[in-house]
Amino acid sequence: MKPEKLLQRARQNPSGLRFSELCKLAEAFGFTLQRRKGSHRIYAMDRLREIMNFQDDAGKAKAYQVRQLLDCVDRNQLTIGGEPND
Repeated sequence: MKPEKLLQRARQNPSGLRFSELCKLAEAFGFTLQRRKGSHRIYAMDRLREIMNFQDDAGKAKAYQVRQLLDCVDRNQLTIGGEPND
């Protein structure tokens, strides 16, 4: 699925996203996987001080983690492709 469609789905229903889709969406905004430990994946972006910690819950993304990513995207005016929208 295209990142634009994933973003639309995430905004409409944060609890309906799969874990793999959440990771794909974060990467579309320019986050890179820093480390993986068990069911957790840590994503970061060089120009941001915050990190995204995602946890796989039986293949589903946790709704609060989807909302955290969306909040970060909105707060920092990120666009798909990882460049800020000035």
